[in-house]
Amino acid sequence: MVSDIPTRYVDLALLELHLQYPNIQLTLFTHSHSSHESHTMAFKYLLLTALYLQSCLANVEKTIFLGPATVNVPHQHPTLEDLRLDVLTPDTWTLRTKLAADFPNEKNPFGKTSWFLLDSLTPYQRYEVRVCWPATQPTSFTLETFSLPTVWDTPELVASLAEYAYSRQPASEDEIASSSLPATGESEASVLFLRIIAKADYFTTNATLMSDVPPVDVDIILDPFVLNVLPRSLVPTVGYIIVVAAASFFAAKYVLRFLQAIIRGDGVERKVKKQQ
Repeated sequence: MVSDIPTRYVDLALLELHLQYPNIQLTLFTHSHSSHESHTMAFKYLLLTALYLQSCLANVEKTIFLGPATVNVPHQHPTLEDLRLDVLTPDTWTLRTKLAADFPNEKNPFGKTSWFLLDSLTPYQRYEVRVCWPATQPTSFTLETFSLPTVWDTPELVASLAEYAYSRQPASEDEIASSSLPATGESEASVLFLRIIAKADYFTTNATLMSDVPPVDVDIILDPFVLNVLPRSLVPTVGYIIVVAAASFFAAKYVLRFLQAIIRGDGVERKVKKQQ
């Protein structure tokens, strides 16, 4: 029972909430010995729930965008495949990987940058990309999508993409040779670049962790919207809610009739007893 939780623990958690939201009245952190003490504690538990709900949602970052118009993608080298970026498509829509992170510095003023390719998109369809990571690895993520022409026409983006692509090139000459097979022609595709910036968001007295930020375990998810309204991953949940709501609606009629029959039976029994 919540009443068994020591009040001091609740107040400590609420103090953290108060530091984030100073508008909360300090009187919430005083103990009341009046007849309204139970109401005060109930309100405290409500605020405590809000605090931890915020913590649960803190390890998801997302961006929503529309699929771009198709562009000509050449097949002769150099190609997009030569960048060796991880690719997400509506069919291969999830990727579990590790992302490099860093504290802001002169070389990386916003954090460590990683690039991905979103391929086989449907033009003008709404999509959502989410990054999920464990709360035990405090990190701040920034997600942004760019069309191919935008990247090619922006020197800063080209330089960032080239640096990341270079870091992913194979060290073996055999791998380089096998990836340099001749190819010709071109095709049209709806493609976007996805840039993810990971900034370490913690402080510790451990000098090693402060100077050498470990990679962050992440799940990157590409989620198309159904009819540009609802993310595809939520369709089963919505369907379940609809089925349960419909079943509850029809079941409520029978439950109501059953309860009414019981009430009528009790009323008749009382009348008989009075007559006797």
